[in-house]
Amino acid sequence: MDSSRRTFLKIAGVAAVTGWGARPVLDSFASSGGHGEAVEPEAKKTGEALIGKHWGMVVDTTQIESIDDLEPIFEACHKLHNVPVLKNKRHRIMWIWEDEYEHVFPGQESPYMVERLHKTPLPVLCNHCENPPCVRACPTKATFKRESDGIVMMDFHRCIGCRFCMAACPFGARSFNFRDPRPFIEEINREFPTRMKGVVEKCNFCAERLAVGKMPACVEASNGILTFGDLGDPESEVRELLREHFTIRRKQELGTEPSVYYIV
Repeated sequence: MDSSRRTFLKIAGVAAVTGWGARPVLDSFASSGGHGEAVEPEAKKTGEALIGKHWGMVVDTTQIESIDDLEPIFEACHKLHNVPVLKNKRHRIMWIWEDEYEHVFPGQESPYMVERLHKTPLPVLCNHCENPPCVRACPTKATFKRESDGIVMMDFHRCIGCRFCMAACPFGARSFNFRDPRPFIEEINREFPTRMKGVVEKCNFCAERLAVGKMPACVEASNGILTFGDLGDPESEVRELLREHFTIRRKQELGTEPSVYYIV
């Protein structure tokens, strides 16, 4: 790390702790301090940020009846993070999207399983794996795992567009900007950075919202379908759901240890 970058990170750290200049720092780099709304009782706080040892998500598929139940989730995420709407499906950018059970869980389907699962659209996103192959594949450290809470992050400025991370990800959770996405954003959210042509992007578990005491936008819009919390806290809501329900994860045989669980 060069001296200028190291100096900036030191300044950003001080800003996050003291509150001085915290808002722009948080919006761009998702550091862990700042000002925000009141948080859920279970959330542990440092300043106003939501702090977790290992953030994870539980998807309750039993609450999904149709794609209409998922549309508010997609809209909340994409509008917040300046995800463009592209007509060319080969070029589309996906932070969270829907797919069929057979594609989400290949090899785990059978003709005798609950018929509901064959017809239910499932939300799919970055799994924020404990052992993320994308991090190992990235030559510039643009993709990195935040050891403090397990979120797999993206530094858009470091990305050189080699797409090694996309090849390494077994879940297809990353998108490449084949063209400048900004003309295709209906209304730009100035509080989150836009990207440029040649940059890879993906879900970041709304790290910038966690930093100011807010839950992920998709969770707030999900009407109970998505539950987010600290997998490292035995008393958290996500851990309670995992104790009470049978859940599966995507491609567990690969050993990436996804942090997104599905109640089926």
